[in-house]
This record gives sequence, C-alpha cells and structure tokens, in this order.
Amino acid sequence: MRSTVTAANVLLELEPFVGRALNRHLESAKEWFPHEYAPYEAGRSFAEEPWQASDSRLSEIARLALELNLLTEDNLPYYHLAIWEMFGGAGPWGEWARRWTAEEGRHSIAIRDYLMLTRGVDPVALERGRMEHVSRGYYPKRLVGPLDGLVYVTLQELATRISHRNTGLVTGDPIAERLMTRVSVDENLHYVFYRDVASAAIELDPSAMVLAIRRQVLGFAMPGLELPGFREKAIRIASAGIYDLRIHHDQVLSPVLLKHWHLRELTGLNDEAELARDATIAFLEQLDATAASAGEADARRHEAPGDPRLSA
Repeated sequence: MRSTVTAANVLLELEPFVGRALNRHLESAKEWFPHEYAPYEAGRSFAEEPWQASDSRLSEIARLALELNLLTEDNLPYYHLAIWEMFGGAGPWGEWARRWTAEEGRHSIAIRDYLMLTRGVDPVALERGRMEHVSRGYYPKRLVGPLDGLVYVTLQELATRISHRNTGLVTGDPIAERLMTRVSVDENLHYVFYRDVASAAIELDPSAMVLAIRRQVLGFAMPGLELPGFREKAIRIASAGIYDLRIHHDQVLSPVLLKHWHLRELTGLNDEAELARDATIAFLEQLDATAASAGEADARRHEAPGDPRLSA
C-alpha cells in the first residue's frame, strides 16, 4: 500500500482534530502563577551578600539537574520557531503554538525565581550559561517534516515531564518538589496533545508515521544536547535515577509506541514501513537489554566496597 498523505496536506488533514485537541487542552489546563511557587521570604540581596557555594542547600546533583532543566527551558524562542515552522502559524495549529509558548514561558520564570530566592546556584554562572545557550540556540535536527515533528515532540514532552518530576524529588526540598510537580503537570498536558494528534496522523497514513517513528526513536536526543558538558551531566543525572535508559524504555518509548500508538498491531503498512516497524521493535528490545545491563552494573558499583558515592 502506498502512502496517501503528503507533507504538503497532512497539516490540513489534521486541522479538525487539532482544533478539538486544543479545546480539550484549554478545558483541562489550570491557571497558575509563578509567584505562588516562589519563596520570597527567603530572598536576600546579592549586592549586599554576594553568592557563595555554602549558600545552597541543594545537593550537587540537584543543582546540576535544576540548572540543566532551566537552561533547556530558556531555549523557548527556538522551540517556538521550530513548532511554527513545522506546523504553521495559521488556524488551530497557530493557536496551539501560541498557547503552548505562553504556558512554557512560565516554567523558566518559576524555576529561576526559586533558584535565585533560595540561592540554590551561582547566579552569575547561571546567567552566563543562559546567554551562551540562547545565543547558540538549539533547534531539533533530523525533522524531515511535520510527521517527524509530531513523533519527536510527543517523546520529548513526556521525557521532560518525567525529568522535571524526578528532579523535584531529588532536591529534598518540599518547595522545589511542589514547583517541579506543577511544571510537570503542564508538560503532561502538552504530551497528551501531541500524542493524540500523532494518533490521528497514524490513522491518516500509518506507513508514513511508522517511518517517522523509526527515524525519531532511533535518533532521539533531548534538548540541551549542545550545551557544554551535556553528555557528562546526562550520565550523572542517569546515575541519580532522574532520567536513564530504563526510564526512557519503560516510561517513554514502550507506553507511547506500544500502548498508545499500537505499533505492533498496525495494519495496511507498505513494505518499507513493515521493515521500519521491525527495526523499531528490535531497537526497543536492544534498549531494554542495554538498560538491564546498565542497571546491573550500577547495582554492582553501589555494592562495591570503597564506592566513592557511598561516602559522599
């Protein structure tokens, strides 16, 4: 069976569903305000009391995760540009892009307020990092069209929701946990929107979507990849259980691909899409095995005498 929906008309075909999904989102989204999550009573003047490392009550891994999460949220202008160019600025697609951008903008405001008021991180280093990151900009690569875009943003939003939620947990601070839970609720609604629009795209053209799924699953990378030292930081975040291969397999790829998009059960695929499905499922199985090996190795390190993490 040949693909029948082209990149030129897929957005138009999906418009009615996007409009309904947007209305559902607006009914579900709850209004909230960053100042309600900011501990203003903890604030002190940096001019009178310059920041020093001993000011922070956060663990090193909590600081690292919050900084990385904030810097990726700061990249919002480029995310907006990517969505605008992939899906367009007219009709319900444009309404969604504007609403999504407005909601995402609160995240960096609220996280930065928390870090500054609690003196959780070095404010000068944080601002220099923001300037460098946004000046360089992160734009998702290997998005050959809107179908690839739908797959990527679905996986990315879910992964971000999990990372934010787990970051809140490792801080050991109820204020930070409450904030990151609130941010995660937004990310979950964004994930559900994209996931369900992608499901509608699968109904339109399952073969084209399966090809997009293979490309994005096998080449997936979280925003922030271009940040200096990102890979090393990602390894430390994985070791802390904030976001690792096991989470990526069990909580992101498997539920989305197998439960919601029914990758195994799809029918009417052309030959190329059948091969792409086989390759994607084989990748999931390989990832599962790799995650198991990584988990066993991590467990051995925890059990090993003299493990530096045990004495930290």
